[in-house]
Amino acid sequence: MNFLATAAIALAMSTDAFAVAIGKGAALQRPQLREALRTGAIFGVIEGLTPLLGWALGHAAAPYVDAWDHWIAFTLLGVLGLRMIRESVSADEDEEDKPQRHGFWLLAITGFATSIDAMVVGAGLALVDANIFTTAGAIGLATFVMVTLGVMLGRGLGRIVGKRAELMGGLVLIGIGCLILYEHIGR
Repeated sequence: MNFLATAAIALAMSTDAFAVAIGKGAALQRPQLREALRTGAIFGVIEGLTPLLGWALGHAAAPYVDAWDHWIAFTLLGVLGLRMIRESVSADEDEEDKPQRHGFWLLAITGFATSIDAMVVGAGLALVDANIFTTAGAIGLATFVMVTLGVMLGRGLGRIVGKRAELMGGLVLIGIGCLILYEHIGR
């Protein structure tokens, strides 16, 4: 996997956390940079670790699915992309997305919930030739930056930007899935 594909996956994986961070920033009274950095670090570490877990699980299954690996990666990325697109256009406005405070465990659970897709991507990457450590590090770093920015932007921009970011992330995931399929079929 090349640098551009790795960067695209990292950006796509961080968009749902970015959307959540905007909501969290909007819920606070003028969030400070310190709170944004703390939130970004918690989300970034979790988002960086989950692809490693997914990769380990996917790697264990790789010998059994070698002939179908590109189809599996294409399907996983496509389904995740479609899920992100669906969520980006959904109209539900839950008050649960706006916590009263940013406690560590609430942030950790929310960070894990937004990183399930990164775990699935890690499992898919175990089936293709990709450096999982580089990819996981890029996902963690991108998430740290995006969440930190999201918290700071949240106080002024609201949730609409987050929904658009999630839409773009879904489209990117589908595009990467198509690229993986094209590269393997074209061999």
